[in-house]
This record gives sequence, C-alpha cells and structure tokens, in this order.
Amino acid sequence: MAGVEPNDGSGLVEALIEALPEAVFVVASSFRVIAINASARRLLPALVKDEPLLRGLRSPDVIEAIGRVFNTGQPQSSSWLDRVPIERQFEVHLSPLSIGRMRACVVTLHDVTEARRVDRVRTDFVANASHELRTPLASVLGFIETLQGPAKDDAIAREKFLAIMADQARRMARLVDDLLSLSRIEQKLHMRPDSEVDLTTIVAQIVDSLSALAQENGVEIRYAPAGPVIVTGDRDELLRVADNLIENAIKYGAPAPVEVIVDEKDGMGRIMVRDQGPGVAAEHLPRLTERFYRVDIGQSRAKGGTGLGLALVKHIVARHHGRLEIESEPGKGSTFSVTIPVPGDRA
Repeated sequence: MAGVEPNDGSGLVEALIEALPEAVFVVASSFRVIAINASARRLLPALVKDEPLLRGLRSPDVIEAIGRVFNTGQPQSSSWLDRVPIERQFEVHLSPLSIGRMRACVVTLHDVTEARRVDRVRTDFVANASHELRTPLASVLGFIETLQGPAKDDAIAREKFLAIMADQARRMARLVDDLLSLSRIEQKLHMRPDSEVDLTTIVAQIVDSLSALAQENGVEIRYAPAGPVIVTGDRDELLRVADNLIENAIKYGAPAPVEVIVDEKDGMGRIMVRDQGPGVAAEHLPRLTERFYRVDIGQSRAKGGTGLGLALVKHIVARHHGRLEIESEPGKGSTFSVTIPVPGDRA
C-alpha cells in the first residue's frame, strides 16, 4: 500500500482509525497506547501515543475489559461514565488485533448519552401517561361498582355519579387526544410546513371560540388585530398553539383582562399572550414545556389540564422553526410569545 512501510503495521492501523468518526485507540499487550484517532484525542486529551494507558484513562472497568481481551483473545464490552466537563455515557467495544507478532486491543468509545436520555424520557413519559389515565379510570370503575351495588336504586346518586363519570371520561379523552397529537407532531418534526397562513384570522377564531370560557372565568380577552400577519405554517397546528396559550391564560390567570397581540417583529410573525395571574417562579420556567410538568398539579387537574399543552406548543413551534419565549414573575403575571418565520425566510 502506497505511503505505508511493509513492516509499519501500527502506522497502517493509525491511518485506518483516523478516518473513523467515533473515538478509537489501540493498546498493546504492555498497556501502551500505540494508535489514537482525532476523536479520541479530543475526548481524552491525556491519552498520548507511546505512553502508558493508565496515564490517560482512569476507568477500572475498561482497563479490566482490555485485560480480558488479552487473556481470552475474545471481544469484550464495557461502559464508561465521563463526568468532566459534563456527564457523558459511553459504550465501550474492545476487539483483539494482531499486528505482525504484536498483540493489541482496539478500543471503540460509542457515545450513548443522548440515547440513554431519550430512553429515560420515554420511560418517564409512559409512566406519567399511565398514571394520568389510571386516576380517572379508577374513579369511573369505582362509581360503576357503586351504581351496581349500594346506589343501584338511588336515582339522585345515579345522576350525580353519572355526571362525575362523564367528566372523568372527558378528562381521559382530552389526555388521549393530546397524546396522539404529540405523537403525530413528533413523527413529522423534521418536515417543515410550507403553506402560507394568516395568524390574525387564526387568533381571531380562537378568541371567538373561547369567549364563553372567558366569560365564565370573569376574564376579558383584549384583542385588536391591526391587519394580516402572514407566516409559513400549518393552520391546524397554529390553531392549537393559539388555543393552548389563550386558554391557559384564561384558566390559570387572574379574573382580569388577557391581552392578545398578533404582529410582525424582526421578520417573524408573533403571537403574544399576556395575563395578570399569579405568575410563575423562576425555578419552574425551564420545565414548563416538559410533558406532564405542572406547577400546581391539583389546580391543573381541577381545570381540566392534561399537562401536555405547553409540550405540544413547544413541538409545534420547533417544527415551524420558530421560537417560544416565556416571561413570568410571581405576582406579576406571565407572557407567552411565539414567533413563526414569514414566507421567504427559510433559515
């Protein structure tokens, strides 16, 4: 092979692993590093070619696995948790290699940090969704048993319990609807919408549909559209965004005016919803868009919340290449702003 000396086996190995995207290094049976690629050098700056492995890698599990490779001649696997400068998790794959008469071990570090994070999110999501469904379902089953037993001939109790059961069934239906919506949006998260829609008419439709709810809660919706604001987006999804933001302001804000503004700012169409409610403490703000995260669980459930509304907003805005900004302070209300690119902005 051109450029490689016939006996320069380690040089050939180094040339081969240099082209690999993952962090890879090769260790001789003396536990001396004989080759290391650029990705491994960035990850383990203390790991130096021709220096002992123990000077650059402080992982007893990986060191032990390398020893097993040399003792058995068989591939091994291990794991490594790097805590500096940020916590990262790696799957470590180790394979035997013969370079002439020299025995070596190829060590590949596969970063699984994001995959593990996604697994944790998925596990938490399933557990939370199960819990959210189990509570109203248990309530419905309990009332059914009561109606079949002690309250079988009690007409007053039957009407009362049926009303509660219907409310719990609607709660489950809302949750299932939000779960399905979230799933659909995630499936097409990387497919940016390409239709042109008017935010002004979208918000006007939602303001009209929520007028009865606002009246029930003693809230005045102040919305005075100035003219069309055309953006690139999916009409149904943006209706969902406006509905969630304005409905939240009505339900969780104070019985005071809710201000809704639609305008164009910095080349982006904007929906801004401002309430005069109790506000949200700073420590809660980064988590408001997490699935099932609630500042006040009891209040949210009492008002029919599923804990998925802002998560839906976040995913819809992300699919539109937009931004969601939340400003809030205890005692001073909250402001939610969504900005969506206008046609021609394909950044």
